[in-house]
Amino acid sequence: MKKPYHLLIAALLGAAAPAWADAVDTLKGFVQDVKSGRASFTQTVTSPDGAKKRTTQGDFEFVRPGRFRFEYAKPFAQLIVADGQRVWLYDPDLNQVSVRPMNQALGATPAALLAGGALEKDFDLKALPDRDGLQWAEAKPKQKDSQFQSVRVGFRGKDLAAVEILDAFGQKSLLSFSKVEANAAPAPDKFKFTPPPGADVLDE
Repeated sequence: MKKPYHLLIAALLGAAAPAWADAVDTLKGFVQDVKSGRASFTQTVTSPDGAKKRTTQGDFEFVRPGRFRFEYAKPFAQLIVADGQRVWLYDPDLNQVSVRPMNQALGATPAALLAGGALEKDFDLKALPDRDGLQWAEAKPKQKDSQFQSVRVGFRGKDLAAVEILDAFGQKSLLSFSKVEANAAPAPDKFKFTPPPGADVLDE
């Protein structure tokens, strides 16, 4: 089974509907004002034809700028840690670690939205109609060779509720967040990673 972390390293108008315009402002406010946080998430990945789905669960923590942790627990364990300089991807089943420089791993990616990237420099922003009880903003990467087509960020009020990623191949990944704690203070060691003894480390 293809594992989902590549989706994150490869994951946030008009007078006729004035409420829609607020979604972009909410996204900007989230990037500017929410400096840290934690949440649980469920990630559902759907194949381009919509026929296949797989679901994973885990926890997410971040501190701006450039530090985050995605810890997948079900149905298999995975860990992604960004320490501000590098991004570490650890697969316990294979005892394998991949590491990349932060600037190469993020750029204009969905993770950059959450980690505090250059929002308006890297993305074209647009408000979308409300859906599923959420207010949505869409961010499309300005660089043409991006690994994803768009990321849509859903808010419930000012709280982050969902991130929907459409990759370059038409595969969709929806992260639904719960137990969101904005401006929580995760322990600093959550954003440090040391490869386990005997792990195969691939420096990309």
